[in-house]
Amino acid sequence: MNARATAVHTLEARIGYTFKDRELLERALTHASTGEGARKTANNEVLEFVGDRVLGLLVAEALARRYPDATEGKLAPIYNGLVSRETCARVARGVDLGSALRMSASATKMGARDRTSVLAGACEALIAAVYRDSDLETTRGIFTVLWREAFADDNPTRGRDAKSALQEWAQAAHRSLPVYAVVDRSGPDHAPIFTVEVTVDSLPPQAAQGASRQVAEKAAAQALLIREGLWT
Repeated sequence: MNARATAVHTLEARIGYTFKDRELLERALTHASTGEGARKTANNEVLEFVGDRVLGLLVAEALARRYPDATEGKLAPIYNGLVSRETCARVARGVDLGSALRMSASATKMGARDRTSVLAGACEALIAAVYRDSDLETTRGIFTVLWREAFADDNPTRGRDAKSALQEWAQAAHRSLPVYAVVDRSGPDHAPIFTVEVTVDSLPPQAAQGASRQVAEKAAAQALLIREGLWT
């Protein structure tokens, strides 16, 4: 058994599922860089598309069970964090999915095997492959194990940009997008202090200061999220 075959076998053991359709598994593990020209190999991009939808359903179901009385606005940022590329890549790294991928030598040499976008896509493709090879209930069981750590640390704002988090919350809550405005600039030219105010629909505006407009905008977004109980 060669190194990659061993990696695939180990991957199945780690996710707790052995595929009946080996071609389906191979496709889920095949990066778009594999093959050239007429020899181009069918890759995992379509499975990634399907897996993204299956993952979304499983996360939404799990959140509904976990927080039965929560509002959509409260759940949306948690959902976004759990289906994010970063979380999917973290799950993929946890089962060493990168070692089982098929990709070109050049892509491997460029570090694609551990790239967040590549691992996230392959993780979604693998979920879709399990779903197609079995059923939703089996996929749900595997998902529950793989995402256990993510759910144990489901703070949606951890390590995320406050402006992005506020925008995602506003969209999920069917509010207008945040609007930022500089309301004051003080201090000397070499060390200015910007005061920025952020507004989202009918919510009271929130102001914050920073050494640049960008810093002040992030601070204002974070302050509003904290005020609304959406940032911890």
